[in-house]
Amino acid sequence: MSLRILLMRFGIAAAGGALMALAATTPAAAGDERPVGHDKKTVKGQVTARTGLILRSAPNRGGAVIRVAPYGEVVKIFCRTTGQTVDGNRYWYLLTDGTWAWGSARYIDTWKTPRWC
Repeated sequence: MSLRILLMRFGIAAAGGALMALAATTPAAAGDERPVGHDKKTVKGQVTARTGLILRSAPNRGGAVIRVAPYGEVVKIFCRTTGQTVDGNRYWYLLTDGTWAWGSARYIDTWKTPRWC
């Protein structure tokens, strides 16, 4: 193997190590950022979808499936936004239970109205 190839591989490895070190000292990726004290700003809701509510990566039916919340589960809602209409309801809630995922407001009964995102 030539010296040039070895130096190039070393440079790539060093750059990767620097990125890993930077990632360890900065907040998580954009989708995983959690505001400080978010528990005080959440609203509770209960899943009403009899077969479970599909939670997604975006406020629409095209978002990747993150998980399914079972019927009756009490969830924490961080905020609401408008998105794809589901059975006449265009609102979606950003849930903070373990993973940050979007659930259609059509299938979540809330204790009070969540704030806007």
